[in-house]
Amino acid sequence: MYLLFATYFLLGIIIGSFLNVCIYRLPLGKSVISPPSACGSCGHRLGPLDMVPVFSYIFLRGHCRYCKASYSPRYMLVELLTGLLFALCGLYYLPGLKMALVFFFIACLVTQAFIDLDHQILLDEILMLMLPAGVVYAYYALPDMWDSLYGALFAGGLMLLIFLLSRGGMGAGDVKLSFVLGVWLGLKGSIVCLMLAFILGGIIGVLLLATGIKQRKDPIPFGPFLCIGAYISLLFSPYLIYFYWNLFV
Repeated sequence: MYLLFATYFLLGIIIGSFLNVCIYRLPLGKSVISPPSACGSCGHRLGPLDMVPVFSYIFLRGHCRYCKASYSPRYMLVELLTGLLFALCGLYYLPGLKMALVFFFIACLVTQAFIDLDHQILLDEILMLMLPAGVVYAYYALPDMWDSLYGALFAGGLMLLIFLLSRGGMGAGDVKLSFVLGVWLGLKGSIVCLMLAFILGGIIGVLLLATGIKQRKDPIPFGPFLCIGAYISLLFSPYLIYFYWNLFV
């Protein structure tokens, strides 16, 4: 079992390395395939030893091997995060189609979350990939396809209402992401996802304002909180619902 978890983790950090490319290039309209990766400072093309997930950053101490310029530790953090998220799925899914779909779902969540943090946008191109994959996942994982539809209508409808009432306080991308997440999570999972997103968003927002990192008029992207809520809901929503229900029984 430990070997299986290690395999998922290694797969995750490898995919996380590719997600770093997607996070940087997709918002700029650049291809994620070409040109090959290069140092952002000196432009030197990176070799295989420069792009080993996690380990290259550690061994090179966060510096380019050619010009010695430093680069952000976030590249390594994205790789580690993806690896850990993949490994945790090994506790709940057996190898097969559902697990492959879940890994794809996680990759999309990580990509959207960091793009939203950087640019305050959620890419329609990724949502269009997530939607059909979510329909396939719902067919195999949810009680029935109606549950997927109800989840999409609830999550997308609630966020659309907030979008209209807030007059720009909530982005249209959040509405579309919520709709797609509802397809994946079903009705109960969507409720848990949105509850977690609003709770986490409220807590983090208050902390950012209290510490002066953000001002009242500064935008705080909501997409990352939706992505966190979606991941937690995907794995733990039955347990969270059971725990919450027993608080009042």
